[in-house]
Amino acid sequence: MARALELARRGLTTTMPNPRVGCVIARAGKVIGEGFTQPAGEDHAEIQALKDCASRGASPAGATAYVSLEPCSHHGRTPPCVDSLLGAGLARVVAAVGDPNPRVAGEGFRRLRAAGVQVETGLLADEARELNVGFFARMERGRPWVRVKMAATLDGRTALADGRSQWITGGAARRDGHAWRARACAVLTGIGTVLQDDPRLTVRDVGVTRQPVRVIVDRHARTPSAARVFAAGRVWVFAATAPPPDWPAHVETVALADATGKVDLEAMMRELARREVNEVHVEAGARLAGALVAAGLADELLVYLAPSLLGDDARGMFALPPLASLEERIRLRIASVDPVGEDWRVVARFESGGR
Repeated sequence: MARALELARRGLTTTMPNPRVGCVIARAGKVIGEGFTQPAGEDHAEIQALKDCASRGASPAGATAYVSLEPCSHHGRTPPCVDSLLGAGLARVVAAVGDPNPRVAGEGFRRLRAAGVQVETGLLADEARELNVGFFARMERGRPWVRVKMAATLDGRTALADGRSQWITGGAARRDGHAWRARACAVLTGIGTVLQDDPRLTVRDVGVTRQPVRVIVDRHARTPSAARVFAAGRVWVFAATAPPPDWPAHVETVALADATGKVDLEAMMRELARREVNEVHVEAGARLAGALVAAGLADELLVYLAPSLLGDDARGMFALPPLASLEERIRLRIASVDPVGEDWRVVARFESGGR
């Protein structure tokens, strides 16, 4: 199963909206086939592993398949993997965790058992779930996993008072940040960042075969038509008003206003889930980042801390409502702290999804 998870990680930036899954077929302690899920519409991990068996001249009949997620049992972009496993004559299937997709949700296990295949679950379940944290979030709660990325000094400042921020962190941290962008389905920012920095929001410092969709929260549809974020590729703008006529044709505008006339952030996240977005990577200013945290829509912080200070006049990380007491503070759990070049990367998770 550890090998299956290792294989699954090879699809970290390519399988979406499908989960990252690995499969190892073994007999008598010897691996006879292995594979991992390919881009959407292509082979799932189990099919790749069965094909690998054939390429090695090994029959999977009577063997055990170790798979990091319950085999699918429905027709989606591809046929059910359960049918292929049954057709191959597997005697045993060991799955790390069940598939949260309501179209599967135990049906794969049921069909295997009904055909006489021995099924075991739970081996390295936490690791398998963590690898697909966005897929589980989308299926179980109808919202993507939201990761808010920040680059800050040790005193928590992200830019000078006039907004200049290039560069607070070093090249290694910036490259690492692009690797985290690459695993996301969508990179999200606000109009303030677009106007201040004119970002591209693309993955550039690591090799990828796909680019995440770019998402802009732009209440009044003020993004300039020549903005770099509007370059070719999928761009979705969530606004509370109609777009101007000079926006590029490939830019899709989604009108989602709340009762106050602002973009409804919770409705936006549910719409992103409906569009099969598993993980959202947020790179925004203090106002939008704070709004996501205050609304309980942020799941994780990805913070790069530089060994420097900017002082009280510089811009902070999150614009949050004032607190009446320390008991109201937003609590997080530190998941990891690692050096990245001259800086430090801190990954922290909200104890209760923000507020």
